[in-house]
Amino acid sequence: MDNRQAIGSWLSGPRSAMEEAGADFGYRGEQLGLPQEGPGSIARPGRRLGALAVDWGLCLLIAYGLITDSYNRAAQVWAPLVLFVLIVLTVGTLGFTPGKRLLGLRVIALDTGRVNPLRALLRTVLLFLAVPALIWDRDGRGLHDRLAGTVEVRI
Repeated sequence: MDNRQAIGSWLSGPRSAMEEAGADFGYRGEQLGLPQEGPGSIARPGRRLGALAVDWGLCLLIAYGLITDSYNRAAQVWAPLVLFVLIVLTVGTLGFTPGKRLLGLRVIALDTGRVNPLRALLRTVLLFLAVPALIWDRDGRGLHDRLAGTVEVRI
C-alpha cells in the first residue's frame, strides 16, 4: 500500500476502508426496513440541512418582521424561539416543517408512523442541544432521532 492509498482510506473514513476490505454494511435504512431509494428511504444530510436552512430563514423573517425591529435581537433571541415552536408544532402534528415539505422530507415514528407532540418535543430539545444531531449511526440517523424513536425519510 503506498502513501496515497493510506491517506485516501483515512480521509474517506472507517466505513469506506472496511467496505474496501470486503465488509458489507448494506444500505442506509436496511436495518429499519426502509427502501434503498425513492419515497420512504432515509433522507440524505444535504436535504436535511437545506430544510433546516429554509426553516431558519422563515423564522428569521417572522422574528424580524413581526416581533422586533433589530436584526441582531431577531437572530440571537427571537428566531431560535420561533424555530423551536415551529418544529415542535409542525413535526408534532403534520410530520414536517415548511422546509422539510419544500424539500420532500418527513419525520416518522418507527413504531406508529406518526410523530406525537411529546416525541416531537423530545426530538426538538435534543436537536437544539446540537451534539445529538451531530452523532450519527450507520443508517444516517442522528442521536436525537434514535432517542426519540424517529427517522427522517423522503416523501
